[in-house]
Amino acid sequence: MKKRKIKYSAIFLLCWFALLVLLVDGVLKFQTLVDYFGSYALVEVVLLLLVILPTLAVYTFTKEK
Repeated sequence: MKKRKIKYSAIFLLCWFALLVLLVDGVLKFQTLVDYFGSYALVEVVLLLLVILPTLAVYTFTKEK
């Protein structure tokens, strides 16, 4: 069923998002990333893609019986 794929993807999304928030806010500091890349919008888009693309990959590759 698609419910299983959605459940696994949602769990992955929550865990991956929490890890990235911890990494970006706690370790790397968001402002440091903005200063390094030079654009607030670029950093936001990259961080969103780092959350969305792996989640879609988990959804796509989750096998169903």
